[in-house]
Amino acid sequence: MSEREDERRWAAFEAEAMPHVDRLFRLAMWLERDRAVAEDLVQDTLRQALESFGRYTPGTNCRAWLVSILQHLRSNRRRAAARSPLVEDVDDAVALSTPFVPAIPDVLTDEEVLGALKRIPPAHQEVIVLCDVEELTYKEIAHALSIPIGTVMSRLHRGRALLRN
Repeated sequence: MSEREDERRWAAFEAEAMPHVDRLFRLAMWLERDRAVAEDLVQDTLRQALESFGRYTPGTNCRAWLVSILQHLRSNRRRAAARSPLVEDVDDAVALSTPFVPAIPDVLTDEEVLGALKRIPPAHQEVIVLCDVEELTYKEIAHALSIPIGTVMSRLHRGRALLRN
């Protein structure tokens, strides 16, 4: 590839992908809850997106494409981590298995909603965040998470029900 082609490719990538970095980082922070891990995940996502930018179809939803790459990288990392699990303290597992469920107040703060969201299963969290915060369509969420649209709708319904409880 010539230097001029590299410059054109970088300019196209910068125009399409870079405006989505903030939202991509916010999603990574929500999913990982660790700034360093989220930064690494976004950096690896952008690196992989740049390497495969030739496969991106201009005019399509670049943010959904980037979220899909981020989800695949995250999934691969989790799978790799599962191959060498850490043994946790049994007492911690027992303490965490009995959640405290407070009464529902008349007025909810953002912190309370975020706290409730953190207590529901991660699969439901992902779908709720992608739909209600990132405003992706069911189809885009299904593609990003590599799951059927019906599963997206089911997880969204159950996740919202868990939040209401």
